[in-house]
Amino acid sequence: MPVGARGALPDWLAGADLDPGWVAGALADTGNGGAPGGITNLPVPGRRPRSLVAVGVGDATPAHLRSYVAVAVRRAQTLAEHGATRLVLPLPAGAGPELVRVAAETVLLAGHRFRQTSTSHPPRLARVTLVVPTAGPAEVDALHRGLVTAAAVTWARELVATPPDTADPDWLAEAARERLAGHERVTTTVLGPRQLRAGGFGGLLAVGGGSDRPPRLVVAEHTPPGAAGRHVVLVGKGITFDTGGISVKTTAGMRHMHTDMAGGAAVLAVVDAVARLGLPVRVTAVVPLAENAVSGSAYRPGDVLTHVGGRTTEVRNTDAEGRLVLADALAHARLVLGADLLVDVATLTGAARTALGARTGALYATDDELADGLLGAGGAAGEPWWRMPLGEEHVAHLRPQMDSPVADANNAPGNPGATTAALFLQPFAGDLPWAHLDIAGPARAAADHGGTVKGPTGFAVATLLRWLEGFRPPAAGTVEGEPRRPARP
Repeated sequence: MPVGARGALPDWLAGADLDPGWVAGALADTGNGGAPGGITNLPVPGRRPRSLVAVGVGDATPAHLRSYVAVAVRRAQTLAEHGATRLVLPLPAGAGPELVRVAAETVLLAGHRFRQTSTSHPPRLARVTLVVPTAGPAEVDALHRGLVTAAAVTWARELVATPPDTADPDWLAEAARERLAGHERVTTTVLGPRQLRAGGFGGLLAVGGGSDRPPRLVVAEHTPPGAAGRHVVLVGKGITFDTGGISVKTTAGMRHMHTDMAGGAAVLAVVDAVARLGLPVRVTAVVPLAENAVSGSAYRPGDVLTHVGGRTTEVRNTDAEGRLVLADALAHARLVLGADLLVDVATLTGAARTALGARTGALYATDDELADGLLGAGGAAGEPWWRMPLGEEHVAHLRPQMDSPVADANNAPGNPGATTAALFLQPFAGDLPWAHLDIAGPARAAADHGGTVKGPTGFAVATLLRWLEGFRPPAAGTVEGEPRRPARP
């Protein structure tokens, strides 16, 4: 049962043969005044169900509703271990399509768990029933979109959660091929080492060269009927495990390094959802997959790599590997796939997490309209982003750090680490509108909150999907108010 701000109770309570005065008194006794996430379990003698779970919904904003639904679902899942089988979840009065979508997404996401245990999993709810005040065509469509979004986020989470002894580049490529094979409008291509050598993927081959599990490149293209619009390419970092290579990480630093392919999982999940929703947008996911390992064949500090398109990089730190594989993928998207607009998603830098914490993604963009669209989509999706500066007044003094005496750039130009990583990638996007999403902080959660569960989060999937649902090609690009210029050679 939703409890509104200042303890407001739903009008239907009296019709449910429950004394509103008794309920209000019980809530007052427990201090439940309707604050988002506040919870009171009220036993109801002689009735089935025997338990009324009152949860604060505050002012019924999307953020407050996420908290309400998540708390109710988690409490009900606990009760399921003691025999409960169904949760009836009424939405507050006035809940329109947006709140229906938010509720549907949160029901599935808050209740999601990934387990590989030898013992039986605890009992789970068999059914969740959403009670919607008005259920017209718009609400039904919103319910569908919410369920598709949640399914995509869940798939991304499960790809990331799969242990790295299973989820190597070949396994992930085949998982993508199998999942996307059911979509008539999606074509999935996987490139192996021979094709990568022919294509000039020097960064991806170098990073994956130390592992006995060879690298792959997955290209999944959604082409709607009569597609004539601009071609959006989403590039996702797919490092299936990151030891740091010869610049090896500490043991503690490696603990969750199978999360390093969260960007790749996100963009594949977006294409899956775009196809399920039948969105009229031509969108391609490009995912460079590699395991950054230590061996006699691993690449070294001092190596000079040649990327797709011919640009070269001096390796100074083999633990700055993500940008090397993204560089190849961005150049391939621009030069070979004919991208009109580029967005990359990556768990790229600890600096982004240090700057923004574990729940906010860093957004860099060379185009104001693109940035605004992504920020707005993130707000609607409940995924917070913070735009970081790329204007020349902010970054011109950093560009000399990119220099190398033997190559076009070096891969470890120093602090501020999130910004110099973006500057390293920018030339590979050329003069296309481009956004770089650093999700190193929010890709993994230390605890449940809202629809997020402990572990991989699937962050960025909902943002990108919302953005593509309302996609409008940006006009002539601007860099934070300035005309967009070709990338610095």
